[in-house]
Amino acid sequence: MQRSHSGSKIRKIIGDILTAMVIVLMVYLSFIMFPRIAASSRKGTVSFYYVLEMTVCLFLLLLSLDVRSGFLAKNEKLRIPGWIARIIVTALTLLVIFFGAKATAGSMISNAGKADHVIVLGMALENGKPSKDLQSRIDTAYRYYEEHPDAKLILAGGNPDPETGMSEAAVMKQLLKEKGVPDVNMMIEDHSSYTVENFRNTAAMINPHEPVVIVSSNYHMDRAVRMAEVAGFTDIMRLPAPSDALYFGANVMWEVTADIIGLFIF
Repeated sequence: MQRSHSGSKIRKIIGDILTAMVIVLMVYLSFIMFPRIAASSRKGTVSFYYVLEMTVCLFLLLLSLDVRSGFLAKNEKLRIPGWIARIIVTALTLLVIFFGAKATAGSMISNAGKADHVIVLGMALENGKPSKDLQSRIDTAYRYYEEHPDAKLILAGGNPDPETGMSEAAVMKQLLKEKGVPDVNMMIEDHSSYTVENFRNTAAMINPHEPVVIVSSNYHMDRAVRMAEVAGFTDIMRLPAPSDALYFGANVMWEVTADIIGLFIF
């Protein structure tokens, strides 16, 4: 009896800790995402992902509350549905951990060597200007160009800003041109809205079996490489761009959500 009471107390403490962690995560995501939604040229997409992230968090909260009290299977009449719910919520939690670990590990891999083409992935503009992470991608691509001046930078990204009408690719080209990259070293792919479209359209512009360097934000690199493989690229090198540490967790959560959605699409 004493052992059962001790186990119940430990379970309650673990449940309280997990519940607090999930609530902090939800507050943190809201703190990051609300300003992003307000500034983004893709408000609908960013809002959609925020809702999905909150949905995932609610499942995590459900699991933490069940760890605390075991309420999902307490009611005798709801025992079977409760266990089914437990399995679903636990599986989703494991997916979050798995994809989050993959995104984090992938952010640390950089193996860019010499290649004729460099695919620079765009991202939504904020108030008509590149976000910090997009600027970091541009700067990273420019540093590669300085070391390999014969390389062609393929600037990939549509989604024109509603105010200026400029696509992500056009903004990247303008900024790289200001840095001294000539037009002959830049190619534009501005008909895509998502990562997999970036690569499918780019695969039609060059030979996807030749070596290619991908430039994207570090947290996005793992999924970007997989999307490139889906589009037919076979010899991929990674060049992750540094990202803002404060936003890293929120960006990884975005990647996790996109990966979970991808399980039902790809």
